[in-house]
Order: sequence, then structure tokens, then C-alpha cells
Amino acid sequence: MGFTPNSSGDGTILRPLLLPPALDAHKYSRGHAMVWSGPALHTGAARLSAQAALAVGAGLVSLIGDRAALMEQAAHVTAIMLRETDISFACVDDRVTALAIGPGAGASVRHAVLQILRLNVPTILDADALTTFERDPQILFGSTGPAAVMTPHIGEFRRLFPDISTDNRAEAVSRAADRAQCVVLLKGFETWIAAPDGRMLVNRHASPWLATAGSGDVLTGLICGLMAQGETPFDAACMGAWLHGDIGVLAGPGLTADNMIGHIPLVLRGCLHDANKHG
Repeated sequence: MGFTPNSSGDGTILRPLLLPPALDAHKYSRGHAMVWSGPALHTGAARLSAQAALAVGAGLVSLIGDRAALMEQAAHVTAIMLRETDISFACVDDRVTALAIGPGAGASVRHAVLQILRLNVPTILDADALTTFERDPQILFGSTGPAAVMTPHIGEFRRLFPDISTDNRAEAVSRAADRAQCVVLLKGFETWIAAPDGRMLVNRHASPWLATAGSGDVLTGLICGLMAQGETPFDAACMGAWLHGDIGVLAGPGLTADNMIGHIPLVLRGCLHDANKHG
């Protein structure tokens, strides 16, 4: 399966095009995504991310963490693998193609974030992976690079980049990407994505029904799953933002993060239809 990003002349992200996997595809050829689990009693956010990564096309998804957390995860997942690990991350082998850390991870995740960033695997940082560096963001910026994606909401952005005004979000996200030297996705009613090389796009295809607990964790999983399949961090962030928005448009009232996962195949079918029509 392969995605083709799409945008208009004014920098607005459009529906991506989707081609089916090759006939000889297998789970590892479609990518292996790993998601760091939160601790016991705080595992739901990471589980949403892992489920989204699997639904968007990653061939294999693993939740990693300590035994207590994984015992809890085991009661909820079937197709997702569970791998016990500590912050040495010995379980991350050369078949792992993307990592996500932050959703439900807890305040003590700082060392794990820095260890993951040293693995040179495309990585998405969200939620607690960002807030743990709010008092000293330069430590984080010293470890991020072009293979990383940050996905702050406006409050997290202002705490990580307190001197960057958010009055003009396009300018703000561009400056942030340059400072962190990674892709920065600033969530909002318009989601702006910038890369350190100057590329920038905006997603305007979304819905206020997405304003529900766990919605951002699903976005994290979508981006992680796309990177696992070989999409660049910038393209994965842009397409993930559009797909996430389309879930909100299709689902409408009553949307919760739990049932967002079930809408992902419907969103992908819409992209596949366009791919066939154009191809």
C-alpha cells in the first residue's frame, strides 16, 4: 500500500491518494510501528495510537512497556503485539520502522524520549513526551532531528516555544520547526505543519466533532502508521492530519476516540476510490 500526498496551490492539504499493497506484500514489508505504553491504569491513550497505526496500514504494531502495563493492554487488544521492555529499548530491532511516544506516558518519560531519539528511527512525539520538557525545551531540541515529528496543541506549543508568538500560526510553526530541526504539527481548527527545510502546509479539512478526549492520540497513531510504511515525517504528518479530519467530517455528532478507529477503513476507501479514478 502506498500513499501519495496531495495539496492545492495555496498550500492546503487535499485528499491523499492510496494504492493497495503489492500482491507479494507481507506484514514486515508494510512496516512495524511501536508505541510506548503508559503505565498501568493509564494505558488507553497509547492503545488508541496503536490501534490507529494498525488501521491505517502498518503491517505490524507493537505496544511496548513494563509488565504491569502490558497485562492491562492484553485485556483489550488482539491483533496488536505486546513487548516488555525497559528504557534500554532492546526490543527495537532493524525491522522497526516507526515509533510513537507520549500518549498517556506519564511525567517520568523524559529519559525514555531521549533514548528513543538516539535510535535513529522515525519518531512521533506527543503529549507527555513534550510536556516533560516544558521547563527546559532546549534539552529536547538538542536531540530532535529531521526524522522526528512533534504534535503539540496550542498550550503545549506555547510552553515549549514561549518566545514565539502564535498570533500568526503559519509563522509560528515555521520558526518552531527551524528551532527544533524537526517536523512540527500545530493542532487546531486549522492544523499547520512545517519542516525544518522550509516546507509548510495547512489542513483545513476537519470538524469540531474531533474535539473529544483521545482524538489527538488517534492522530499520533495515524502519523506513526504512515511513517512505518515509509512515508517521510513531513508527508506522514500532512496526510495524517487530513485523514484525521476526514474521520470527523464523516462521523459527525457523537464521535468519540473509541469509535474513530472504526472510521479509518471508510476514510481509506475514499482515498482508494480517488486513486483508481486518477490512475
